[in-house]
Amino acid sequence: MLLERIYDEDLAQASYFIGCQAKGEALVVDARRDIQVYRDLAAKNGMKITAVTETHIHADYLSGTRELAAATDAEIYVSGEGGPDWQYEFEAERLFDQSTITLGNITVKALHTPGHTPEHLSFLVTDGAFSDKPGFLLSGDFVFSGDLGRPDLLDEAAGGTDTRFAGAHDLFVSLKNKFLTLPDYVQVYPGHGAGSACGKALGAIPSSTVGYERSFAWWGPYLEANDEAGFVEALLDGQPDAHAYFGRMKRENRQGPAILGERAPLAELATGDVAAALAANEIGVVDTRHHTEVHQGTVAGALNIPAGTKAASYGAWAVDPETDQRPLVLLAPNSESATEMWDHLIRVGIDKVAGYLTSLDGLPVYVPRTISPADLAGFDAALLLDVRNKTEHAAGHVPGSEQLSAGRVLWHTENLPSDGVIVSYCQSGVRNSVAASALRRAGFDVVELEGSYAGWADWKQMQNA
Repeated sequence: MLLERIYDEDLAQASYFIGCQAKGEALVVDARRDIQVYRDLAAKNGMKITAVTETHIHADYLSGTRELAAATDAEIYVSGEGGPDWQYEFEAERLFDQSTITLGNITVKALHTPGHTPEHLSFLVTDGAFSDKPGFLLSGDFVFSGDLGRPDLLDEAAGGTDTRFAGAHDLFVSLKNKFLTLPDYVQVYPGHGAGSACGKALGAIPSSTVGYERSFAWWGPYLEANDEAGFVEALLDGQPDAHAYFGRMKRENRQGPAILGERAPLAELATGDVAAALAANEIGVVDTRHHTEVHQGTVAGALNIPAGTKAASYGAWAVDPETDQRPLVLLAPNSESATEMWDHLIRVGIDKVAGYLTSLDGLPVYVPRTISPADLAGFDAALLLDVRNKTEHAAGHVPGSEQLSAGRVLWHTENLPSDGVIVSYCQSGVRNSVAASALRRAGFDVVELEGSYAGWADWKQMQNA
């Protein structure tokens, strides 16, 4: 048996490639939309992807299940559990508790493990060529290394009302009746790692075991004592802010994400054409540079979505393709960088990219406004906005600031003043630049605090020395 973990540092998301080396068949679990990595892995190992499935209706990224199935002619399997409100709306084979997918000597058994979501499945894998006992659990967003999938996302991002309590109860029962009935030696491969908003304390290690989690995870003592009330209270306390785009991901993943097919290479666009389209408000520009470079000058109205390991996350904070259909033009050093950025953006359903530019020459330049910590006290701001998470704000903030996280601010503009200047900050300036650029594009007058909270705290310390 071949078992490969494909990890996306951007969204802290893991997908899995399970292959039968004897029969040359493979199954992919929780695929992302830029699917070439799975096709390359199959080709490298002389395998054909015959099946694709997913653990649940994802909230943090757009599923590549349909995309990969369309490219490989594989069979699609999805959960049929969770009741009528949690049924997928596209054609696929339904899996229920104890359903199996077979690849040669390999058996993949679905376990219904609700809690994070009502329809959630985990997959128990048996390598029949080695043993007749299961050895691996792909736990999705059920059990992470050191943590559990949060049960409050449906309230936070999908329009639910107090569903967190039922979800927390379901998690307790799933742990008790499914996870803890497995042998301690079963290896656990979760769907996310550290940095994901799908839990509050995810570990960075890529795998664990049932026994290790039973003995050392924070929830272990509550299960051992059968203390459901204590478990629920501890689970729900301190969960991070849920990004607003999660609601869109839930809807699109349930309906069935659009299939992109083979994407044509991005074209390098002529500056004159981009300038004309900008003047007609027909496109948006994405400046992929670090915010310190952006602050030296960017395109008027440009979004700052820095290239690198968080491009999908930041893109989903700054662009809502449901309300803004304008295609994007990427400012990038070359074709390869632009294509990599596009790969990240399609993971969160930002598909419309018209091409790329390598220079701002000939375009209307704008220098974002900033303010120093020393000048902040005397500045007449309509709002001092902290775009960090609520837990960060609670741990320390600039006096008088109000908190609304960068991943939610564009969807809650009703909480912002319609007139006057907003001064915004995060911890170091990266998230703030993303949020500030999105708010400017939405028509708000935003000034960024130089150095953000870290810079303000250093200045304050010097003043008190």
